[in-house]
Amino acid sequence: MDPTSATTNTPQFALDPGLAKEVEKRRTFAIISHPDAGKTTLTEKLLLFGGAIQLAGTVKARKSRRHATSDWLEVEKQRGISVASSVMQFPYRDHVINLLDTPGHQDFSEDTYRVLTAVDAALMVIDAAKGVEAQTIKLLEVCRMRATPVITFINKMDRQVREPLVLLDEIESVLGMDCAPVTWPVGMGKHFGGVYDLGNDRILRFRPGEDRANSLSEQIKGLDNPLLDRLFPQDAPALRSEIELIRGAGEGLDIAEFLAGRQTPVFFGSAINNFGVREVLDALVGWAPAPQPRDGGIRKVYPQEPCFSGIVFKIQANMDPQHRDRIAFVRICSGRYQPGLKLKHLRSAKELRISNASTFMAQERHRLDTAVAGDIIGIHNHGQLRIGDILSEGEPLHYAGIPHFAPEIFRRVRLRNPLRAKQLHRGLLQLGEEGLVQVFTPISGGDAILGVVGTLQFDVVVGRLATEYRVEAEFAAVAIHTARWIEAEDPATLAKFRIDNAHRLATDTSGALAFLAPSAAVLAVTQEKWPQIRMHATREFSPSPLG
Repeated sequence: MDPTSATTNTPQFALDPGLAKEVEKRRTFAIISHPDAGKTTLTEKLLLFGGAIQLAGTVKARKSRRHATSDWLEVEKQRGISVASSVMQFPYRDHVINLLDTPGHQDFSEDTYRVLTAVDAALMVIDAAKGVEAQTIKLLEVCRMRATPVITFINKMDRQVREPLVLLDEIESVLGMDCAPVTWPVGMGKHFGGVYDLGNDRILRFRPGEDRANSLSEQIKGLDNPLLDRLFPQDAPALRSEIELIRGAGEGLDIAEFLAGRQTPVFFGSAINNFGVREVLDALVGWAPAPQPRDGGIRKVYPQEPCFSGIVFKIQANMDPQHRDRIAFVRICSGRYQPGLKLKHLRSAKELRISNASTFMAQERHRLDTAVAGDIIGIHNHGQLRIGDILSEGEPLHYAGIPHFAPEIFRRVRLRNPLRAKQLHRGLLQLGEEGLVQVFTPISGGDAILGVVGTLQFDVVVGRLATEYRVEAEFAAVAIHTARWIEAEDPATLAKFRIDNAHRLATDTSGALAFLAPSAAVLAVTQEKWPQIRMHATREFSPSPLG
């Protein structure tokens, strides 16, 4: 479809050459991995090479007081894990990088799923000692559903790890993606000497302990260079043999296959030592796609269009504890943001004037003068914006694909101090809007019920209620097996269903009606008894809730 031609459902518009040039510079990607693969460390090193920070910190260890730049919640600092996605923007090689660091822990997978709807590519981090792990499989399935291009970084080569050929075979067999090695390790562990750059026929020598980005790797030109044998007498023969095998068996990197999500370029390195990071960042700039057209429901929307449109994919409360604020993270899908922009909030049909949008460096925010398609902007939110909301300059667009999954674990929340009920209500409302937990309010009355994917989410809720809302809460077991969102075409049938099942119905944060089943048997019987009621295990964040 030609974006400059008019059709029955495609408005005619003139491309802005300046806007198109700015959009082409954008690279928006997420980092995904299983916990402890080194994702947050790699995030900091990418920031280091991008010039966004001057000295890389470390994820908090037992004897360290420093924390990762992208980890800013108190619970993240205490546990040394990422439990909330962070957005960081920085320039690199005349491009603008929008990097989204996602939670690695599976208990926070929903946040990662939502982030993956807002990016154009992904960087997958694999622990070379452990290979492909469960959370990596789940996250890559989401990427594959969206045909998201993926670059792979196999980390921790400075440790005793698994054989590189075994790792590649596992990626291909378990994840179902063809691998195209771009670099190849020279040894491992104490004998890790660097990587061979297949495309440029050179060895990049490993120097441990570098903590800054201004030094270049020593290069050894040519796989047959005698210097290679003198420096790495034990590993040089194996390296030549493996490279010969790779070149004979593989087809090499095919950018078209990468962009289609069927092939992944593979890099080896050590994030903690800054080694192999620059090459990954160069690949993201050189190969990852600029912002792409999106299905807007009524038509395809192009990022170079002059009219602004965007989707809210994340809500975060209390990024600044001093001001108790809420920020809506918006992925710009088309056009340009400038202060004072008037937008239509499509769910409420109300007009919003955006005067002080922000850009991010993890917790730090800076006021924006301009932003274009591909960028992530923060909008101060007083409760009017929800995940999945669409903002446009009036056109009724609908960007789909932000899922909400049925929780697997449920608890009833209770206050230790009943006088803090108002603060508890506000805290649960805001944490529910974030998507940290799903909050169900029984329509027959009673305490709120929280639903989560993993138990660690409850610990985070307790911690954040205490630190951000000064509320001491506790959880009690509740006899709920699963939740299903309710939908019916006939209002009378829905009304009767509500009356007959009031003791098992609740509304979520958005007002959508949900059936809370105490067992799989009860759910099956209810579905059989009420065939006109549709029960959904997932719900898309959309302008209008189900029910």
